[in-house]
Amino acid sequence: MRKTIKYIGLDVHKNSIAIAIAEDGQKREVNFYGVIKNDMDQLHKFLRKQISQGVEPRCVYEAGPCGYTIYRSLKDKGIDCVVIAPSLIPKKIGDRIKTDRRDAESLAKLHRAEELTAVYVPSMEDEALRDLVRAREDSVNTLKRAKQQLGAFLLRHHICYSGKSKWSKAYFNWLADISMPHPAQQITLQEYIDMVQDGKKRVERISEQIRQLSGQTQLKTLNMSLQSLRGVSQIVSAVVVSELGDLTRFDSPSKLMAYLGLVPSQHNSGDKKRPGKITKTGNGHVRRALIEASQAYRLPARKSRAIVKRNEGLPQEICKIAWQAQVRLCGRYKRLVFRGKNSNLVKTAIARELAGFMWAIAHAIPKTT
Repeated sequence: MRKTIKYIGLDVHKNSIAIAIAEDGQKREVNFYGVIKNDMDQLHKFLRKQISQGVEPRCVYEAGPCGYTIYRSLKDKGIDCVVIAPSLIPKKIGDRIKTDRRDAESLAKLHRAEELTAVYVPSMEDEALRDLVRAREDSVNTLKRAKQQLGAFLLRHHICYSGKSKWSKAYFNWLADISMPHPAQQITLQEYIDMVQDGKKRVERISEQIRQLSGQTQLKTLNMSLQSLRGVSQIVSAVVVSELGDLTRFDSPSKLMAYLGLVPSQHNSGDKKRPGKITKTGNGHVRRALIEASQAYRLPARKSRAIVKRNEGLPQEICKIAWQAQVRLCGRYKRLVFRGKNSNLVKTAIARELAGFMWAIAHAIPKTT
């Protein structure tokens, strides 16, 4: 007996799930089932009831703070489920009424019409590494704020460092010799110094854990291969792998670049063509990491000791692509700067091409059977 397909829209919140059902057939109405607790037992009970009635459920919900628990739970039971990108949901202009019921009904209806864009769901192992990578990024941002607060405090009291570089050993020795006129100010200074030093230690601890754990994932070969590129350290490659997964899932390098929001926006109307800034859609964590890595190409192309060491044991084809990338991107960086382009624009252009070379390396990795 042929099963009836029903599209189940789930509007997921911390404590509740609103459920709407759209039967197969574009002209059929979408029915609102109701609201249940955000509990896997209740959700599975609802779906078992649908399956017992000869229904093939196809569930959908938005990516958000509740993660992928529902997706993995349903997949384990053999139930079709997709997680979609909230930013790419088609919306009517002027519609300013938003309720859980409407959201669930809209998801079911759009899923039936195949107008939703699914997101990549990482494995539990890759998601664990991604959490660690994002914790490092948060720690780096916290450290930056602590340094700014310390610098602002010193500036308010006209205390200026005459050395060459801040945050070195000499700089902290200089900070230790500062004597403030009031005990409260001395305590404040010491607390700011401790915040910076604690932040540095936290970043170092997390970075070391990333180095140890990144080689234990299913994509460790891709992780090692990406490090053949200049500017792509173990931290940067861990960011790319944990956030994007297998790069071969992108059909072309241009799709990878667009996914990372590194392509310029466009507004064309009639004879008018207005290219704009980059779209900044998709994964911002990888985009920032690649722009940071692109700064390494401001210097002439060369194989440093670190790159030679990272290339050891890698296939010759991957090393060849990495060297081609370095020659091209170093030359392109120099030409764009010579033409007077803004430094941020130059780094973004290099990051866009660097993503393309990463795609090429992913496709050059020998397939294991």
